[in-house]
Amino acid sequence: MKSILVWDLPLRLFHWLFAASFVGAWLTAESDEWLSLHTFLGYLMLGLIAFRLVWGLAGSRYARFSSFLYGPRAGLDYLRQTLSGTAKRHLGHNPAGSQAIFLLLGLGLLVGLSGLFVQGGEEQRGAAAGVIGYALGKAIKEGHEVLAELMLLVVFAHLAGVALESWLHRENLPRAMVNGRKEAEPDAPAVRSHTLVAVLLLLAVAAFTAWWFQYRGSETGVAFIGKKLPESALWQEECGSCHQAFHPSLLPARSWKSLLAQQDRHFGDDLGLDAATLAQLLAFAEPNAAEQGETEAAWKINRSVPANATPLRITETPYWIKKHHEIAAADWNKATVKSKANCPACHLDAEAGGYEDAAIRIPG
Repeated sequence: MKSILVWDLPLRLFHWLFAASFVGAWLTAESDEWLSLHTFLGYLMLGLIAFRLVWGLAGSRYARFSSFLYGPRAGLDYLRQTLSGTAKRHLGHNPAGSQAIFLLLGLGLLVGLSGLFVQGGEEQRGAAAGVIGYALGKAIKEGHEVLAELMLLVVFAHLAGVALESWLHRENLPRAMVNGRKEAEPDAPAVRSHTLVAVLLLLAVAAFTAWWFQYRGSETGVAFIGKKLPESALWQEECGSCHQAFHPSLLPARSWKSLLAQQDRHFGDDLGLDAATLAQLLAFAEPNAAEQGETEAAWKINRSVPANATPLRITETPYWIKKHHEIAAADWNKATVKSKANCPACHLDAEAGGYEDAAIRIPG
C-alpha cells in the first residue's frame, strides 16, 4: 500500500466551504439581525453547487460524477454490507456515500433556489425581487424550511456513514478530506492537485464576499435598504414635530382617517389643524396606507388587522404584538429605548418607513 492523492484541492475546498455555508445558514435562519449574513451564505451555497456541477464533469478522476454513479439499490446493498462488516473498501466515493452526495447537492440547490424566491417575495429583494408577491413568498418560505430540515437529516446520515466506514476500514476519512490522501494499492493512479483551480475558486469566493459586504454602510450596517417610500413634507412637518413621523404604510387607511378625524383629542392633545391641512394629510395617508403593501411590514400589519378593527396605535396591531412579544422588559427599559414608540432605537431604517428585517439591531 502507498499513500496517494485521491481528493484534489478544488474538491476539498468546495467540501469545507459548502459545509461551512450550510451550517452558517442554518444557525442564522431564525434571526432577523443575521438575515443579511443568512442570505449571503445562501447565495454562496448556490455558487459552490454551480462550481461542483462543473467540476463533476471536468474535475479529476475521483471528483467526476462518472466515478460514483451508483443506483439506489447499490447504495442500499452497500449499506447492508457495511452494517454486517462485509462492505468492500472504495478508494473514491462508495455507493452509499454517492447517494448522500447527490442528495446534498440536489437539496442544496432546492434550498438555495427556494431561498431566492423567499427573499424576492417576502423581502422584495435579491435576484427574484418583484417576481412574486408577499403571500407566495411566505408560502415558499415554509417549503424552504422543510427542505433545509431534510438537508440537515442527510448531513447527519452522511456524518454517521463517514464515522462507520472510518471504523470499519480503519482509516480516517475526515483527515483524507483535509489532506486529500488515502492508502492505495501500488498500481492505483493518483490525481493532480489542480492548485490553480483551487486558487481561482478561493479568489471568486473572496471577491463575492467583498462585493456583498461593501454595501454595509458605516451608519446602518445593513446589506439591504428598502425601496424609497412616498414622502410628504407636510406629513413630516406636522407629525414629526412631536414624535417620529410614522409612515402611513404602518396602519390601514381607516386608522389614519379616524386619527385625523379625532385630531382635536389626539391622545390627550389638540393638534389644532385646519380643514385644508387635514385634507392634505389624508390625501397622503390613504393612498399610501398599509393596504397598498409597499413593504413587508405594511403587508403583514394589514393582513393581521381584522376587517372590523380600527387600531389607532401601531403597537395595537396583532402583527406588531406578535413580532415584539419575545423582547425582554430589560430591553424596553434601556436608556436608548425607553418607549415602544421609539422605533429608531432598534430599526435602523425606521425614519424611512421600511422596517426591513435585516435592519433590526437591538441595542446591547
